[in-house]
Amino acid sequence: MQQTTEPTAAAHFVTAGGGFTPTRYAQSHWGADHLNGPAVVGLVARGLEKECGSTEFHPTRLTVDLFRAARNALTTLEIRVVRDGRRVRSAECDVIQDERVVARATLIQYRPSSAPPGDLWQSGATFPAHPDPDGSVKPFVGSDETGWTRSPAEHQNTSRKRFFNDGIAVVAGEDNSPFVRAAMVAEATSLVTNLGTAGVGYINGDLTVALSRLPVDDWVGIQADSHHAAAGLAVGAATLFDSLGPFGTGLTTAIANPAAQIDFSTRNFNPGDINYE
Repeated sequence: MQQTTEPTAAAHFVTAGGGFTPTRYAQSHWGADHLNGPAVVGLVARGLEKECGSTEFHPTRLTVDLFRAARNALTTLEIRVVRDGRRVRSAECDVIQDERVVARATLIQYRPSSAPPGDLWQSGATFPAHPDPDGSVKPFVGSDETGWTRSPAEHQNTSRKRFFNDGIAVVAGEDNSPFVRAAMVAEATSLVTNLGTAGVGYINGDLTVALSRLPVDDWVGIQADSHHAAAGLAVGAATLFDSLGPFGTGLTTAIANPAAQIDFSTRNFNPGDINYE
């Protein structure tokens, strides 16, 4: 196991050895040597945007398959362009640790254009009032039953969940782009859809985030839309919000993991650790 490195400011990774070394902020509650989802998703979103992004294209869909547990080890990325078309671009990214691929991501980008004619149905979904009136963006968890608090332990209930955060830096010394910020908060789709009365017992094996536009604020809100489960398998969907309203959707599939159940009410939880899974 490689020791984590502590940056001067909160960040998931520091650059090292031609790759990235996880910090304590990348630690997951699922295991002592596991990295959390936002850290992995943020790293691939940053890498794909830097290598394949363009001002002429909009990042519309990012899918990350988390098929092995990412560990506290030197992490590298392998990025390749799959298609470079006039209206559609596609790229892939492998996350590599100890010469093994632990996650694989696909980014689809579209060239923006004018909207077609006609009016369409809209859900009319809204996000509750800003939970941090002093203006400093901090992570908050909310539920219909409890309202907003800093700890997920107070939201282990059966009501609708939501999450609010800016997402700490992916790499120390860098600011997150709006795309990276949206992708990292979208990973909380698993939290807001799988948090129940006994905590979180489903571990997501993927994330898909689809964006009609990029967020305009330093913060992003996410709110559960649906959760369906049968025979230890679960599907959850959520909507992303900023001050202008909804702008994207998160989708996760998950598998039951009761042996490592995250019961926040029995853990020494520090809200300053930022991530809840």
